[in-house]
Amino acid sequence: MISIRIFLRKKAVFPSAGHLICIGPMRYYPIFLNLARKKCLVVGAGQVGRRKIATLASCGAHEVLVLDVAPLSPSGAAILDHACVRFEQRPFAPDDLDGRFLVIASTSDEELNWRISRLCEERGIPCNIVDQPEKCSFIVPALFTQGDLTLAVSTGGSSPALARKIRRDLGDSFGTQYGAFLTLMGRLRPLVLGLGQGTDHNSELFRAIVDSPLLDAIKGRDIPTALSILRSILPESLHGQIEAMVMGVMHDDAG
Repeated sequence: MISIRIFLRKKAVFPSAGHLICIGPMRYYPIFLNLARKKCLVVGAGQVGRRKIATLASCGAHEVLVLDVAPLSPSGAAILDHACVRFEQRPFAPDDLDGRFLVIASTSDEELNWRISRLCEERGIPCNIVDQPEKCSFIVPALFTQGDLTLAVSTGGSSPALARKIRRDLGDSFGTQYGAFLTLMGRLRPLVLGLGQGTDHNSELFRAIVDSPLLDAIKGRDIPTALSILRSILPESLHGQIEAMVMGVMHDDAG
């Protein structure tokens, strides 16, 4: 089964910002993890492992301990550019799991990967084994990001290649205007909520904005139309702040 998760990372539009589109039963529960102040472990610093390390670092992990019996290659040493990454050239030991929130096993030794997964299961630590979904507790979806928008695509481990193709196809449909649109919504949202009009009123207002032609106006960099749309929807008390926001978003998108 194919599941697509659409996630607005800063909850720019609605308080409940993650939406799941699926047909039929799912093998996995889709989730986005907050890695702030969390310690992660990656065993194996090969090409695939380095991609996982870079993703963990970019998602704000507090620390990513990387273990490998081989020294880092000149290209592999680039992972140390991330301040949160710490590399140790030595074998894995069970004590390395102490205090770890999430583990990825990406060595060329399948038996070692499986052993790490079993130890993680005993300790209740989520563990991913690259390309072996049947032997781990979670899988990593194919991701597409555009500004604050994240599209996550999973085939339940059946075909990562197909998941990547679907991700590319979806990515073709989401241009930079979506990033700019979400940036604008993220700036408008606290102003609207600060008016104290209540959840129902705010939800209706946000829905009116996202259902309006505003996205097309941003795509066409049509500032007068964007301003006209927002002024027709937003309370007059916010009109004085709209122009600077729209100009800023359009400028950022152009850059």
